[in-house]
Order: sequence, then C-alpha cells, then structure tokens
Amino acid sequence: MASLFFSYSHKDEELRNELEKHLALLKRQGVISSWHDRRITAGADFDQKISSQLESSEIILLLISSNFLSSDYCYEKEMTRAIERHINGAAIVIPIILHPCDWKSSPFGHLKATPTDGKPVSMFSNYHEAFSIIAKDIREAATTIIKNYLPPLITEKEILSTTTNSSRTDRSSNLRIRKKFDDHDRDKFLEESYEYIADFFDKSLQELAIRNPHIDNRFKRLTATSFSAFIYDNGQRVSQCSIWYGSSMFSSMGISYSNSGEAPTNSLNESLNVVDDGYTLQLKPLGMQIFGSQRDSILTQNGAAEYYWDIFIRPLQQ
Repeated sequence: MASLFFSYSHKDEELRNELEKHLALLKRQGVISSWHDRRITAGADFDQKISSQLESSEIILLLISSNFLSSDYCYEKEMTRAIERHINGAAIVIPIILHPCDWKSSPFGHLKATPTDGKPVSMFSNYHEAFSIIAKDIREAATTIIKNYLPPLITEKEILSTTTNSSRTDRSSNLRIRKKFDDHDRDKFLEESYEYIADFFDKSLQELAIRNPHIDNRFKRLTATSFSAFIYDNGQRVSQCSIWYGSSMFSSMGISYSNSGEAPTNSLNESLNVVDDGYTLQLKPLGMQIFGSQRDSILTQNGAAEYYWDIFIRPLQQ
C-alpha cells in the first residue's frame, strides 16, 4: 500500500473532497492510504503532524491553483520539501492542476502533471472526467511504488490483513453535505461566470487570429456587464455576438447571448441561468440553441463558455 499526502489550499477544499471520492476504490483495494490536514485532531501540534505525514508519505499530491501558489505555507513549506524528497527518490510528487495559473514556471513545472497535459480540472465540462484521469495516474504511480518497495516474501493474505487493519483508522471521504445557496451566492457566481466567459472569448479570439492569418477579430467591453465580439474573414464580418448578464424582458437574472453586436436587452438568442444540485452552483441553458437529450444540459463555467463559443464560431464551420 502506498501512502498519499494532500498538499492543498483550504480554498480548494471542495475539489479535494471530490478527488477523494474518486480515490475511494484505490483505498478499498488496498492500493493507497491517504492523509490531509483535516484529519488532525484537536490538541495536536499542527506543524509537527503535517511535517511527520509529509516525511512518511510516498506519494505527494500538489493541488495546484492560484490559491496554492499564493499560500506561503503550501508553497514554501510543503511544496519545497516535497520537491526535495522527489529529487532524492524518497517520494513521487504529482502536480494536479485544479485551475489555470502560471504553474509551469514553478519548481515543479518540469514534472508530469495531471489531468492530461496539465489541463486544469475547472476547464473540463465534466469534472468527473478530469478526476477519473487523475485517479488512473495515481493508481499507476502507487502500483509502481508497491512493485519496487513491497517486501518480496510478504504473502497476499498478509497484504489483505494489513490493508484491513490500517483502513480501520481511515475516515470516510464521503463527507460532502447539501447546502442552501442564497441570493448572494448566486449573484456572485453569476458575476464570476460572466467574467470567465468574457476572458474565454477574448483569449479564444486572439488564438483564432494567430492560427488563421486571414482572420481578424474585435473584442469590446460595452459596459461593466456586457461585451461584444466580432470575427472578420479577409475583412468581411462573418460572425458577431454580444453577451451580458442581468435580467431582461425574456429571462430572469442570467447570462444572455445575442447574435447582434449591440447587446440588446429586448432580444436574445440564448440565456444561461444559475441552478444548483444541492452541492454546487451550475449554469443551465434556456434551450434555444440545443435540442433533444441535451436540452436539459447542466454546465460548468468552462462548459458554458464553450457552449456560447460554439454558437459564435458556427458560421465559420458550416
């Protein structure tokens, strides 16, 4: 069994909890045991306990985000020591990229990150796909450790016995509970989602022009809550849109899309409204641009941005 240590920012605790659920099968099969600082009991020496677990773990997961990089404790204490142990062969360090950030220029930037190619978890339209990739990569690392370091004379029965005994001290990773989201939560999520989509469009337009010399573009912030985007093919405008958030005559508070570049509030071609499943906030299309089984799609911020971008770029792909 390989011992695993979570190094993460508490601001990313929800994603760490979700990852733990995807590692549950590895625990049941006796492939790994895991530890994070939420298992420190009252009265224990916080720093000493973390240091002890960090030194004894064979796999160290770095859950990377801007929260992690800006945390002095995560970066200077946990990450620095983790890299030292990785270099001397005492542990395997696996960077797990949760959110987009400048991680490649960090001391662990040369390491193979997961999910595939270091694509951030938050940029998957379905988080479960990302976590399943991560779980497979951790299984591979743990299997390597077990093969290299497991004493050759130990029997399968002894392995199962050890696994059973050690797992009795483990806590369940199924600790997520339902919560009620208030208007402040929804309004904040709506604003953050709009800004995510605006930044997504701006960067996508730039990349589109770089890859296609005959393509020009314009991205324009119309107001604090709206922007417009245009694509030109050899100088001819071939696609335009405006996106804004707030209420309109056709929808409640949501993020609206129009085929016009003027951000009209009296007409729209699609709208995304905030919904929740009792655990997280998500975005649901009104359904004006999708049909059949996808009409009830629930989207992450990245999924919503991709959805609107697909509508926008469709004239160039038909």
